[in-house]
Amino acid sequence: MSEYQTIERIAALGDGVTADGLHVPLTAPGDRVFSDGRVERGEHYVEPICRHFAKCGGCQLQHCDEGALAQFVAERVTFAAHSRGLDPMHVASPAMSPPHSRRRASLRAINGGGRPLIGFNEAGSHHVIDLRECHVLEPRLFALLEPLRRYFARLKGKYAITIELTLVDQGVDCGIGNFTPEGLEQTEELLDFCRDHGLSRLTLDHGYGAESFWEPEPVTVTLGGHPVAFPPGAFLQATRHGEDTLVSAALEWLDPCEHVADLFSGLGTFALALAGKRKVLAAEADRAATLACRTTANLARLPLECAHRDLFRNPLQATELAQFDGVLLDPPRAGARTQIEQIAKSDVSRVVYISCNPSSWARDCEMLKEAGFTLSELRPVGQFRWSTHVELASLFTR
Repeated sequence: MSEYQTIERIAALGDGVTADGLHVPLTAPGDRVFSDGRVERGEHYVEPICRHFAKCGGCQLQHCDEGALAQFVAERVTFAAHSRGLDPMHVASPAMSPPHSRRRASLRAINGGGRPLIGFNEAGSHHVIDLRECHVLEPRLFALLEPLRRYFARLKGKYAITIELTLVDQGVDCGIGNFTPEGLEQTEELLDFCRDHGLSRLTLDHGYGAESFWEPEPVTVTLGGHPVAFPPGAFLQATRHGEDTLVSAALEWLDPCEHVADLFSGLGTFALALAGKRKVLAAEADRAATLACRTTANLARLPLECAHRDLFRNPLQATELAQFDGVLLDPPRAGARTQIEQIAKSDVSRVVYISCNPSSWARDCEMLKEAGFTLSELRPVGQFRWSTHVELASLFTR
């Protein structure tokens, strides 16, 4: 019988890895890999439920059971922490968003030999997988794909159209890029499409920014219990479950604080939930998001100040941070090195760092450790189900 090695864990890009570092695609922990190339499945392998798996770039881990998925999310986060000498006092069990819960998606539509193909890119390629099923997307988003195919089927020649779908309070918000209806007939057909399929809004981007084509009533998303105007293309946590998990952590950890700075605040996902029993400063570089948050705070008469500020070029200085007893930040994937440098120099004693990139998070937070902070708690979050993309919430105290 051939010798074999056992898959011990899942690597960052989704391959199974043996104890001696052999990477084997599409294997799960417990699988046996024989020297002749055979794979004997172990207890954590499950049959993928989607016909597109292994080609579609949307999922990499459908062959792993729930335990292996949770282990992967936890290990990605803890490995990043330990690689920078961060030793969490407590690591929570991973919070895993369920199937069919993704409320935003970026798709492409191309002419595939006379018929429109709509879906995610093929893994490692610009080829489009024509989605005929999806176990990740919220059903109301997926339901719009076939009507879009029928509409685009009338187009002639080559095209490469971008489609942004987001679930908002009023239904589905659809943004279409690289497409302009030609003539009155095509424009009226697009209006009929919006009406027939109950779109909350349709925006068209001709290369100069999104413009509303159809919006029967102002589009909003509810954050912290308050409806907030939703600018086209604005950031929203991928799932409601993920958002609730992250906001709950922030509320719990910042409960003792009276004055909080929410940095990279976006539309106010955290600021609007935190404001009420405490004063909050929300700082954000996107002008439309800042205005939306400020308008909501004013209408609700919340003790929330909104600042339009580029925190990469102009971070809050240590002297400005002196007025706060708590700081929350949720930066883009690149992290927030310049802002963390100022936090490390300040007298702030409680920092909540939300991140969608464990590597940049760990790099930044090494500076907090050197400034005397302790990583009190770490909460891994898997809101991108079956994906290698993970998020986290962390609490630093000193």
